[in-house]
Amino acid sequence: MRHILQRRQSFVVLLVLTSVILGCGAAALAQTHPFSVRDMLAMDRVSDPQVSPDGRWVAFVIRTTDMEANRGRTDLWLIAAAGGEPRRLTSHPASDFNPRWAPDSESLWFVSSRSGSSQIWRIRIDGGEAEQVTDEPLDVGNLVVAPDGKSIAFTMEVFPDADCVEETVERLEQIEKSPATGRLYDKLLVRHWDTWKDGRRSHLFVKPLCGAEAVDVMQGMDADTPSKPFGGPEEITFTPDGKSIVFAARDVGREEAWSTDFDLYVAPIDGSAVPDCLTEANEAWDTSPVFSPNGKTLAYLAMSRPRYESDRFRVVVRDWPDGKPRVLTEDWDRSPSSIGFSSDGKRIYANASNLGQRSLFAIDAKSGKVRTLVKTGAVHALPAAGDRVVYSMSTLASPAELYTVKSNGRSAKQLTNINAGQLAAARTGEFEQFTFKGWNDETVHAYVVKPIDFDPAKQYPVAFLIHGGPQGSFGNSFHYRWNPQAYAGAGYAAVMVDFHGSTGYGQAFCDSIRGDWGGKPLEDLQKGLAAALERYPWMDGQRVGALGASFGGFMINWIAGNWPDRFRCLVNHDGNIDERMAYYNTEELWFPEWDHKGTPWDNPAGYEKHNPVNFVKNWQTPMLVIHGAHDFRVVDTQGLGTFNALQRRGIPSKLLYFPDENHWVLKPHNSIQWHETVIGWLDQWVK
Repeated sequence: MRHILQRRQSFVVLLVLTSVILGCGAAALAQTHPFSVRDMLAMDRVSDPQVSPDGRWVAFVIRTTDMEANRGRTDLWLIAAAGGEPRRLTSHPASDFNPRWAPDSESLWFVSSRSGSSQIWRIRIDGGEAEQVTDEPLDVGNLVVAPDGKSIAFTMEVFPDADCVEETVERLEQIEKSPATGRLYDKLLVRHWDTWKDGRRSHLFVKPLCGAEAVDVMQGMDADTPSKPFGGPEEITFTPDGKSIVFAARDVGREEAWSTDFDLYVAPIDGSAVPDCLTEANEAWDTSPVFSPNGKTLAYLAMSRPRYESDRFRVVVRDWPDGKPRVLTEDWDRSPSSIGFSSDGKRIYANASNLGQRSLFAIDAKSGKVRTLVKTGAVHALPAAGDRVVYSMSTLASPAELYTVKSNGRSAKQLTNINAGQLAAARTGEFEQFTFKGWNDETVHAYVVKPIDFDPAKQYPVAFLIHGGPQGSFGNSFHYRWNPQAYAGAGYAAVMVDFHGSTGYGQAFCDSIRGDWGGKPLEDLQKGLAAALERYPWMDGQRVGALGASFGGFMINWIAGNWPDRFRCLVNHDGNIDERMAYYNTEELWFPEWDHKGTPWDNPAGYEKHNPVNFVKNWQTPMLVIHGAHDFRVVDTQGLGTFNALQRRGIPSKLLYFPDENHWVLKPHNSIQWHETVIGWLDQWVK
């Protein structure tokens, strides 16, 4: 009898505990909400970590979204390299960014727009107000500090044949006052990415901090540093003695639109001699120069094939100043994005796409042997701090935060948790990676993100996301435009296939897409979707929508004509409808010339082989078309032509056109409109 009573009492206690737990779970659920674009915009974006020379501190940038101003703004923060609470250094309403340490580790130089233009400022880390260092008549950017702290370098947009900065200012004033608005060109590029060219170049200036004027060390060069539109200070570095500066530039005359021949140059900081080309023998891309701590070795990244922007970067080293270049990583089948020396100079740290991750690696500076330090996630930056390396890393479930790890890959530690509150408030979907047999039975990787509040007994619609590039990847990183969690939060399973042509799976896999845009990738997408539906029976294969941008947008148009009966609806962002015409109205001609094996007049078959316009007669699937007026990579007439075809054929379709966006949608309110329109389109046809 006593045992029966004890069992009854235990059962009552269990019921009470279960009720409490369920009640707490329901309460917690009620206090959270499904992840959406508004959560994405609410995330604070951590970037540009810079370790102090003494290894004690890490300065970094946090970008917040100002919805009222419809833009992002940035501030400087500080945290101890050993860990602790981060401390905000700047809070001006203007943007502060690009922090760089003084040699004594007691102050930071940075770029700020607080004076009405972008100028260099300096602030002590122990408190006090920032002081303005430069007052140039033009905006400055890309700050770099000399090792001895006696000089700083920065870039300004100037006319390359102008004798001084003031002449550039005078010419701009004359252009502004002129009643005629025409611009006369005699060579390419006429426009690039999202900007019309006006003859100015981004030139490198060095300013001694003794009070002397800044000197243009690229005087007369008809070239830019850093590379446009995405290059930054990582393409510039002072020599160890501080008397010269090394930078990357492409000085190729009229071939600029079809050349990837970026070279490294060295110039004296006083402008007393023209820059000397260090990498003239290599006609492919050279970039990202860094010196070892003892100043005896220069390392940099180099491709080997001209006119191919997705060739593999090798790490190259040379004794400074007169040594011959030596490829350190010829046998490593990965392409680093950035590099930096360890504090003792024995290793070179690098990050590179790696099987759906962007991993952190350590390369022996003598032998070239490579070790993986951090495999999972997306590593974005990697400065050294004593016997550890500081890095920022994001995943499909979390935006970038700062971490450290020992040089042997052990004792990884998270430094910041800036977005803990934002993440706790939004429910996200679990994710996992899987593989399948794609084209030619070769292994292909893919990710799936489950819908929030996942129930395996339910059936869920599918958002099939197709990445751009095409030499790109939908990897384990937190995206601020194509974030699969936005679809998971709306009740969809997100499936992302890294088809042939994707990066991080070896150079041969990446190269395989050349001349075959609609072949191997389409087969991988078809087999990948089938594999996902078989592997995850809770996915509803009858309710699938496909979405893509850039090459992904091309693939949507290709799917519309060559896989027309598979999807309930399609979403095409900035995708080509006519590959032949796309060559004539884009800007970076090296890209289609490589991928389609020549020009349209020398190899017309290369442009017609997989040209979506030839299969419009097969289109039948409802499509949402999105394009930006300032997209000069995939011009807006490609989107308008797609919409024309859809409307003329009577296919349900909509056009979302942004007169103020480029290849991407960057303004916060436009991002909200984009996501609401896209998910509304999916809901209409798929749910």
